[in-house]
Amino acid sequence: MDADSDVALDILITNVVCVFRTRCHLNLRKIALEGINVIYKREVGKVLMKLRKPRITATIWSSGKIICTGATSEEEAKFGARRLARSLQKLGFLVKFTEFKVVNVLAVCNMPFEIRLPEFTKKNRPNASYEPELHPAVCYRIKTLRTTLQIFSTGSITVTGPNVKSVATAVEQIYPFVFESRKEIL
Repeated sequence: MDADSDVALDILITNVVCVFRTRCHLNLRKIALEGINVIYKREVGKVLMKLRKPRITATIWSSGKIICTGATSEEEAKFGARRLARSLQKLGFLVKFTEFKVVNVLAVCNMPFEIRLPEFTKKNRPNASYEPELHPAVCYRIKTLRTTLQIFSTGSITVTGPNVKSVATAVEQIYPFVFESRKEIL
């Protein structure tokens, strides 16, 4: 087994966060009274609306900005956002689906080996930080991809990035480094 050989790693996307605008003012009280699966948070000035299919939770502000969380792919996020815009149209608002953007993707990947975190941190010092008293994982940042990886000793890696492509590229880039610091199986 060497770092150059092709190893198939499953990257499981657990959350996709997206933002879009409606280009109209939204009456939160009307959404709260007439909408379905709605929680009105008046003290904060927002409404939470949940969709069942796809399973998405949307935070709606009166300005018309909407943040959707909970999707498991970029396509599902866009589909859910469009469904949400359609449900607001049915409530009588003049909604135009604009400025859609995926802002964050959270994924998990498991390496087929365990990792020696202190050794990994020493070898990758400027990008990696490890504070075992504060958090059990190494925080590894790739500035060019705008991604952050949380690397655990068990071989589990949590990746946060701006889109699915950068998350996949980050896992490809980190694999040779974690392979060097893997725990040998006796």
